[in-house]
Amino acid sequence: MAGRALLVTSAALLSLSFAAPAALAAPTPSTTPSATPPAGMSTVGGTRLGQPGTQVNLAAGVPALPGDLTGRSWIVSDAESGEVLAAHNAHWRLPPASTLKMLFADTVLPRFPKSTPHRVVPADLAGIGAGSSMVGIKEGQTYTVRDLWLGVFLRSGNDAVHVLAAMNGGVEQTVRDMQDHADELQALDTHVVSPDGYDQPGQVSSAYDLSLFARSGLQKKDFRDYCSTVRAEFPGDTTKNAKGRQVRGSFEIQNTNRLLSGDTDVPVYQGIAGVKNGNTTNAGATFTGVAERNGRVLLVTVMNPEKKEHNEVYKETAKLFDWGFQAAGKVSPVGELVPPKGAVGAGATPSATTAGKADTSAKPVAAASAQGSGGVGVALAVAGGVVVLLAAAAFLVNRRWPLPDLVRRRTRP
Repeated sequence: MAGRALLVTSAALLSLSFAAPAALAAPTPSTTPSATPPAGMSTVGGTRLGQPGTQVNLAAGVPALPGDLTGRSWIVSDAESGEVLAAHNAHWRLPPASTLKMLFADTVLPRFPKSTPHRVVPADLAGIGAGSSMVGIKEGQTYTVRDLWLGVFLRSGNDAVHVLAAMNGGVEQTVRDMQDHADELQALDTHVVSPDGYDQPGQVSSAYDLSLFARSGLQKKDFRDYCSTVRAEFPGDTTKNAKGRQVRGSFEIQNTNRLLSGDTDVPVYQGIAGVKNGNTTNAGATFTGVAERNGRVLLVTVMNPEKKEHNEVYKETAKLFDWGFQAAGKVSPVGELVPPKGAVGAGATPSATTAGKADTSAKPVAAASAQGSGGVGVALAVAGGVVVLLAAAAFLVNRRWPLPDLVRRRTRP
């Protein structure tokens, strides 16, 4: 299994056969979430993904879906092949909360070496929304880029997001960059207003798009490392010790992803390796997770469970993971996570009419990730929105993602 070669000819096979007409791809964003999914949603990734309600191909040998799912929208997909195993209102445009930070990280993370220091000035922390989650960044203190990203992934710190956005040219520039990158990834349900996911009129995404962001971000070694970190030391205040010397304190931060860190009513999920959670007034609870089991890597996104029990979003995600690992290899997909635009050739637009016309004899390219992964990883190679272009317009995967290296320290039942 470890040495298998995965050939995902997204542009030639699945993506093109499931792709949508551009006219249906991106409806005008609503300023307030609706109570029911719209009748017409984007069909990017497959016609069935644009239909309201649950989409799954149940057949002999395919386990039934859990009967107590209450998420307004959810999706289960194979992270490597891109096949969507099941979905529920996958393209419903809803407030994303801090799961939008996956797009922020995928956009900005490659731009600054992790050892780069930055001294925080008051302007860096301007405009943070009231009641935001914070990691505890202080004006006048210096942090490395690695510190800031740990604050983003572990504590969902909007203060860390704003400092990194300031380094990237400011919030407005970062929002433009994120929107451009979302468009490149064909995440056409997404409208970015704030880089941190804070509730803003018109800021929406979908379970489908959040899965695209996670899949793209996981190509990067640093992204994988940050989103799989359970706890870390974070720099504190600088004070003077008894000898009059300045010393920098620190404090522990723990990942708020409860499938990764566990809680009283949620055990650590077997094989979990990230990705990102969120919770705001408008969005409710949102979560995208990635897990590996027996060589299979799945992505699950759940948005806004109607059942408001403690940690409900994680409980429903775990149930969908369990179903996905049982159903994988047995259930026929209902759609696909599409490749970035660049993967289907410069200026090309996927369409069902071109399905099967690409040259599928092309050999897989060498495995790579945007941040480097020692020759192990997926050859999607997204780096700042630039994708490896293949002559056959095919999306190729050479080797399995290195998620087992992340999960081997996790508690297994």
